[in-house]
Amino acid sequence: MAKPVIICVAITGSLPKKVDNPAVPISVSEQVESTHEAFEAGATIVHAHVRNDDESPTSDPERFGRLKEGLAAHCPGMIVQFSTGGRSGAGKTRGGMLPLRPDMASLSVGSNNFPTRVYENPPDLVEWLAAEMVTYDIKPEIEAFDLSHIFKAKEMFDRGQIAKTPYVQFVMGVKNAMPVDREVFDFYVRTVHRFFGEDAPWCAAGIGANQIVLNEWAISSGGHARTGMEDNIRLDRETLAPSNAALVKRAVDLAERYERPIASWQEARALLGLRAAA
Repeated sequence: MAKPVIICVAITGSLPKKVDNPAVPISVSEQVESTHEAFEAGATIVHAHVRNDDESPTSDPERFGRLKEGLAAHCPGMIVQFSTGGRSGAGKTRGGMLPLRPDMASLSVGSNNFPTRVYENPPDLVEWLAAEMVTYDIKPEIEAFDLSHIFKAKEMFDRGQIAKTPYVQFVMGVKNAMPVDREVFDFYVRTVHRFFGEDAPWCAAGIGANQIVLNEWAISSGGHARTGMEDNIRLDRETLAPSNAALVKRAVDLAERYERPIASWQEARALLGLRAAA
């Protein structure tokens, strides 16, 4: 039987706003409702940011706490992955929600260029975030914007700074960072297997119109897929996505085309070596 596909839905991120697509969920209640629809469509990981009332990003632990509580009530068993990204805070405020003990959290292990700014991830902050994830039994998702980030994850794993086999996600298509390139993608896959074993799970995310491209590359190559409005708000050039669930459905359709079943939340937890659902 083919390996099940884990689908991660990145529901809102830090940038998309209602003016870009009215379906972008901003409030905690909107995010819970949108995640529930995506969960029913086949997503088993939710990658979560939180927003202020004016739609600006924040790392507010209270808002993350309310979101986690709502997800537990309406999406039982779903894997909750908090973002520690740099658009919503600076320094250790980026990890202020980690004591809430989500199942997973994003961990960017190196700096890189974004469209209009440098995404700074200095070594001392990376090491502190990783230590917090070990303390609270949180599995990091390594967001690899560059090949060097996979090498850094290997170094941290060997030193015990990452407690379990890393879950590496390739991020491609961010302007000024790694473009969408199939040869690079294939080398990423080989590098993960060389460092962490042939059975090590990995994921891929594409930005904008490249979301569906990376979905297909990952699913057809034995990996897992990320979708959602954080990375892409459209179904095609002319059509806004009506929901996160619609983007999840596209990934589900691709998995069916490649004869890979969709992982249940129980299967996803087992594949990623996560603790039992609370």
